[in-house]
Amino acid sequence: MVVNMESLFNLIKNKKAKIGIVGLGYVGLPLTLRFSEENFKVIGFDIDSRKINSLNEGKSYIEHIDHSLIAEARKKGFESTSDFSRIQETDAVILCVPTPLNKYREPDLSFVENTTRSIAPFLRKNQVICLESTTYPGTTEEVLKPILESISDLKVGQDFYLVYSPEREDPGRKDFSTKTTPKVCGGVTRNCLEVGMVLYSSIIEKVVPVSSTQVAEMTKLLENIHRSVNIGLVNELKIVADKMGIDIHEVISAAATKPFGFVPYFPGPGIGGHCIPIDPFYLTWKAREYGVHTRFIELAGEINNSMPDYVMDKVNFALNKSQISLNGAKILVLGISYKKNVDDMRESPSVFIMEKLVKSGAHVDYSDPHVPVFPPMREHHFDLKSIEITQEKLQTYDCVVLTTDHDKFDYELIQNYSKRIVDTRGKYKGNHENIFRA
Repeated sequence: MVVNMESLFNLIKNKKAKIGIVGLGYVGLPLTLRFSEENFKVIGFDIDSRKINSLNEGKSYIEHIDHSLIAEARKKGFESTSDFSRIQETDAVILCVPTPLNKYREPDLSFVENTTRSIAPFLRKNQVICLESTTYPGTTEEVLKPILESISDLKVGQDFYLVYSPEREDPGRKDFSTKTTPKVCGGVTRNCLEVGMVLYSSIIEKVVPVSSTQVAEMTKLLENIHRSVNIGLVNELKIVADKMGIDIHEVISAAATKPFGFVPYFPGPGIGGHCIPIDPFYLTWKAREYGVHTRFIELAGEINNSMPDYVMDKVNFALNKSQISLNGAKILVLGISYKKNVDDMRESPSVFIMEKLVKSGAHVDYSDPHVPVFPPMREHHFDLKSIEITQEKLQTYDCVVLTTDHDKFDYELIQNYSKRIVDTRGKYKGNHENIFRA
């Protein structure tokens, strides 16, 4: 064992290690709080001044993370900054930055690369660097390692340690937390893996070691591709069932009574969030380097990405039955976050549907108890605020499109006073004259 490696072990085990978290979003902030709960001193790094100011005031900007948790972390020494020179104060640096796709649906590693270049000048001996962002197999060793070693003039596995451990956050989930969700960990070298295991074992109940960073990177992709493919399958079956006059949700409920060999997945208006719409394409891109065409993965992506158009067809059908044109129609979209009961807007299919509605000439409003004002987004722009659902307001719309089935909605009120409802989530059971399944 390298001498300074043992000293790093002791710092972590004694909770004297200072932790740096880069990227304070839906992944980085929960991780920050978990370290703080275990009494580690944490410095959060972000380039968004609004986030930094909010956190330093003890306030949360993520709905399911209470202000009191930030305030408690502040009492334990948590602070946030945009000053990357303070990386040299830390013993562990964990990168939780976005890994989106570009307009050609190819990996955009600019956030990872720029962040790595920002921390590299301040890297010192006896630090561990961990990447948690979802990416293709090989990123840690092919992208991060060369940048860190060339700029810092330090050697991985001897002077510092490099680890990949994919995030597994699911915003709003109640049954699993950061602490109780098992963590996969791979290191560039054996020493790197040992350091990574000690670090994550200090805050997470079960850490699963794997033989390399590539295995850890591939593990994360498999998890999300598994979901994408199965959601694509059930979305396709939804279309077939609808043509046959069969309620796919009733079929899924019946199939789920089988105690083995079946896992229920549910159709919807598309796929959203930071993982499922994006991560599969990281593997399809990397696979081309090896001459492999990932047809199954790409077909699932094609089906899932076509769902907003399927919803549009249903809206047109619902309006046409009453000889109403979509051009000029008043449409209310219910729920614009990507999943129920959270405020997370990333890749939300509701937003793509809203854009298609506007492009078709419709007048669009939305109601979402978790998103009171349409937030600034890189590729989507709406100057809208959530409207309050009342009997009077519902009656003014030609069609209501249920895209995210939040528990806070009054579904009986919506059904009783809406002229037409396009239900993309299977919330309404049975046959009703004003409800159209999508």
